Amino acid sequence: MDLSVDLGVRLRNPTILASGILGVSLETLKRVYESGAGAVVSKSVGLEPNPGYENPTVVEVDCGYLNAIGLANPGVDSFSEELAKVDIPLFVSLYSRSAEGFRELVRRLEGFKVLGFELNLSCPHVKGVGLEVGSDPDAVYEIVRECKRETGKPIFVKLSPTVGVVEVAESCKRAGADAVVLANTFRGMAIDVESMKPILSNGFGGLSGPAIRPMVLALVYEVYEKVEIPIIASGGVVKWEDMVEYILAGARAVEIGTGIAYRGLGIFKELLSGLEEYMRRKGFERVEELVGLAHE
Repeated sequence: MDLSVDLGVRLRNPTILASGILGVSLETLKRVYESGAGAVVSKSVGLEPNPGYENPTVVEVDCGYLNAIGLANPGVDSFSEELAKVDIPLFVSLYSRSAEGFRELVRRLEGFKVLGFELNLSCPHVKGVGLEVGSDPDAVYEIVRECKRETGKPIFVKLSPTVGVVEVAESCKRAGADAVVLANTFRGMAIDVESMKPILSNGFGGLSGPAIRPMVLALVYEVYEKVEIPIIASGGVVKWEDMVEYILAGARAVEIGTGIAYRGLGIFKELLSGLEEYMRRKGFERVEELVGLAHE
């Protein structure tokens, strides 16, 4: 049974560690790959070190998690020391405040042994690198085009779950993106009723987990029907049925984030075991045969 998928490069299976879940340590990312993931995505890295927001930065809510990390990272030069040792299928997540900044990040990292890059254009709680950019088709086109000039490796674009996502996905395609990631977290908030203050130090955060899955599923379905570009689904995958839903809607792969908090690193083997059993029961030999079948 063939679980491999083509995303500009071929991955051994359709599960990918989502960006920002387990930091930038190569050893930690390697553990995820050894647990069964088809590939891993690093935490978002910028040109300069960024301390991010003060604690508390994560809070569990009834329907998932809210986080406002603030793009904390050691900067591209420090992270490059980790990349010198990379020996797993790794995509590097990048963020910047300009197309030139994104292009410079790709230029600096192009020579390392990484599979490709994921452009974070959709952080819902950081001004200047998030919704203002990720919902503008022209700005997205310019960023992707500049990055493609620096590399022949795959470029994924992580999009905001906003109105107009089809137009932005079309811009990604025209600029040469290899896939779009649907979608980043939804803006949310939690308030402590005793202190009568927002719990997160930033006030607002990004909601992830099962609550957002139906909304992201609708985005995947819509983009698949209207834009011919590979889709990676991201949002609320906890069990194998969640992953299969996304694939039937049109995703070639799924990113796993909050599901690790619920199920641990064993979630990858659980998802793949369930997928294989489903394929046997339905008579499919290749997982790519399932992509988009909900549209037929």
